[in-house]
Amino acid sequence: MSLRHPKNSIKILSANSHPDLSNMICERLGLPLSNVKALELANNEDAILVGESLRDEDVYIIQTGCGGFEKLNDYVMELLLMIHACRTASARKITAVIPNFPYARQDRKDKSRVPISAKLVANLLTTAGCDHVITLDLHASQIQGFFSIPVDNLYAEPNVLKYIQSHFDNKDDIILVSPDVGGAKRVASLADKLDTMFALIHKERAKANVVSKMVLVGDVTDKVCILVDDMADTCGTLCKASDLLLEKGAKEVMAIVTHGIFSGNAICKLNQSNLKRVVCTNSMPLNNLQELCPKLEVIDISGTLSEAIRRLHNGESVSYLFNTAVF
Repeated sequence: MSLRHPKNSIKILSANSHPDLSNMICERLGLPLSNVKALELANNEDAILVGESLRDEDVYIIQTGCGGFEKLNDYVMELLLMIHACRTASARKITAVIPNFPYARQDRKDKSRVPISAKLVANLLTTAGCDHVITLDLHASQIQGFFSIPVDNLYAEPNVLKYIQSHFDNKDDIILVSPDVGGAKRVASLADKLDTMFALIHKERAKANVVSKMVLVGDVTDKVCILVDDMADTCGTLCKASDLLLEKGAKEVMAIVTHGIFSGNAICKLNQSNLKRVVCTNSMPLNNLQELCPKLEVIDISGTLSEAIRRLHNGESVSYLFNTAVF
């Protein structure tokens, strides 16, 4: 990958959430990771130490939203401090690469007296000094409108398409299924490009992360059902959906998600579920989860993110990545 700007005019900084992804992106770009340390002091405050000059450089900070509640908040604060450190170090442009945008599910006021947390995170990033954001499969596309700076929302769809095409020769054997109404548009787009059928599951929640009732819309008899969603958190929805689909005559059920959060006892649920496979991207650190869950497969998304960085730095169009997989 060629960079038109003078040598060393681009710096890749990695925060602590997903160092493996940062290294993979740097390897693809042929660039070293910049010398920066994000430390936690004895009083639990975060401290950022940048060990090289960033003056008049284009800086890309890689930090994804992951971990439990406390760790997630630490990573958000770490990212904000790192952006501010780069701003005070006279960086020319600061881009935050956030594959999984934190608090993305809190994008609207759906109850009385609740915050629109995604909007607050957008404000914090802008106030810290961020000039641009690159993210992947936002839970709600309208979050881009919360920012007063440019946001490039990339899609895992091209990589998912390639995966399905390489694993299923006969499109008539499969049916794509959205596990909720919110993901219907995503699944319909995939089904159109694959020229296959799709179904929808309507779910009712008794409370957050607890599904009380599911209703299937569509015929899945003797089909291999592919559940498609943007994230898998506690995995209760995916497990219940797989049971429902098998009850309705499905031959086999698998799931493809963009962000594998797998919080709580999600891995235990997946191991005990009727899902044959669970495929996710490496937008989140998986560590040893593949050893704990043999059903888990990973789609590498570092090619898409590194190509987005290269194109943004060279002033090229990023829309090419909306329909093209980069491996």
